[in-house]
Formats: sequence, C-alpha cells, structure tokens
Amino acid sequence: MSLDTNYLVYDRRRRGMDHDLYPWSNLFERQPIAWEGDTVVAVPIIVSLEWFPIQPSATPFLAPGHMQTAYPDYRHYTAREYGTRVGFYRLLDAFAAVGAKVTVAANAAIAERYPSIIRDIVAAGHEIAAHSTDMNGTIASGLDEDAERSLIARSLDGLEKVAGTRPRGWLSIARSQSWNTPRLLVEAGLDYMLDWVNDDLPYRVATPSGTILNIPLNHELSDRQIVTVQQQSAESFRTQLEDACMWLESEAAWFGGRMLPIHLTPYVMGLPYRIGALEALLGTLRDRPGIAFLPACDIERQVASQIA
Repeated sequence: MSLDTNYLVYDRRRRGMDHDLYPWSNLFERQPIAWEGDTVVAVPIIVSLEWFPIQPSATPFLAPGHMQTAYPDYRHYTAREYGTRVGFYRLLDAFAAVGAKVTVAANAAIAERYPSIIRDIVAAGHEIAAHSTDMNGTIASGLDEDAERSLIARSLDGLEKVAGTRPRGWLSIARSQSWNTPRLLVEAGLDYMLDWVNDDLPYRVATPSGTILNIPLNHELSDRQIVTVQQQSAESFRTQLEDACMWLESEAAWFGGRMLPIHLTPYVMGLPYRIGALEALLGTLRDRPGIAFLPACDIERQVASQIA
C-alpha cells in the first residue's frame, strides 16, 4: 500500500517553530534577563486551587486528578476537598514562614463555593490567577470559540467578584489550549499565561489581537508529576528542585537571570507526611543568596520591558 501524499502536507510547516506566534531562538544566545536587586534566580510558586465536580466530564477530555471510579466517587472527591480545606492552609503557613508571595491559580468555583479561601489569599498578599471555571472547564481544539470566550469570561468574573481585583494571569487545565486560546486571553485583557512549557524563561506570544507573555511552568517538576504520576517521595521532589536551583544558578553566572517555577497542588503536597519536605525546600531556597520568591505578576512586570 502506498502512502497517501496528503499525509505529508502540513500548511504550517516552515523554518523555526512552524507558526507565527513567536520566532525560534536559542536560550543561550538571547539578550540576558536582569531581575531586580541582586536576584539571579527568580522562583515563582504557582498553586493550583481546584474544585472537581463529583460528576466528571470527558468533553473535550478528562482533567488530570478527576474522579476515577463509579459515581459517586467519594474517595477522590473527598481527597480533593481535603486539599482545599486542610492542605491549602498548610501551604499558606509554609509560604508565610519564608515570607514568600505566590500565585494561586484558582477555579472560579472556589470563589463561588468557598469565598473565605479567596479572601484569605488576598489578605495574605498573594496573587490570584484564573484557572478556568471548575475542573470540567477544559479547553482543546474543537471547542467552540464563543464557548471558550464565555468560559474565560466566567472564570475572570467569578474570581473578581470575591477577590476584588481582576486576575492578570491564566493557567489552563492541564495547560491545554485551542488554536484560539492565546488570542482570546489577549482579548480578555490578560497579561500572561502559564501554559506553554517549552522554555526556561518568559517570552511573548503574538496574536492578531496583540501579545501576551508566556511564563513557562515546568511540568516535570510539579508535585503532581513527581509524587503522584512518577510515585516518587516528597524528599525526591525537594532534592530535584534544589538540584535544579543550583544548576540554574550556575547558568545565571554566564547567561543572565534564570527562573525556577514551583507548581504545587494542595491535595498532593499539603498532606502531613509531605509538607515537611516542602517547608525544608522553601527554607533552603530562602537562605541561598540571589534567590527570590516572586509571584507570576512580578515576573511579568520585571520582564515586560526586557522582552520585545
């Protein structure tokens, strides 16, 4: 059987990145990033604060961490609720102990169902980013554009209603986007997104409606990936992040400022037998010269004038 020649046709193929969203560039040949003060490695901490409906939707796909067994799946539902009710507050205490301000990527359903949590985040001086409506609010190509636009708006409106300020950043569920997402985020007035993981430093994404900054949120170093998917220990999570920090420090000496995002999930890292490893990690990072905890909004602010 011969190969259908149409199989090889891809109208986006070209030199570089196969699209016009941003040009190809080598991380080690770019204009160096300079963080404020004596910071050489900026550490944005991103917490995914999520509400999982007990009836999951697989349209367009089932969100990671969603219900798994026959309805009603109380085992997974209550484990996720534990993260919101208990684990998240352990995380807040850990951040306070090292003076870290973080970005909490929250579902709008958290604001609707648990408004006191959103108020506690704001009172502690942390940033709130939008993380869809709830964990059924996934995005992928094929989602109707108007439906996606509405989902983004409802996410922002729900969080603003309780937080008092409109989120500036966006994290898609599973970092999944449609062809339209970057443009729709620009049209919604957002300054940055956390979805694309193909770099170590922020870069601009161009859309017909304007540009948006992408702040790469490394998937391989998330607690969900290391602890839940790879089934490694909390101490391994800590060690890998400390190793990454030391490597990035060495690169910064030659190539300019570096960034180490830490992605946390309350029902994973907020458990009593894991939180100690996180506290130790944060303490180690705080005590290293040249390391600074910055929420994503400060990352965006500091690089806005440095990245064309």
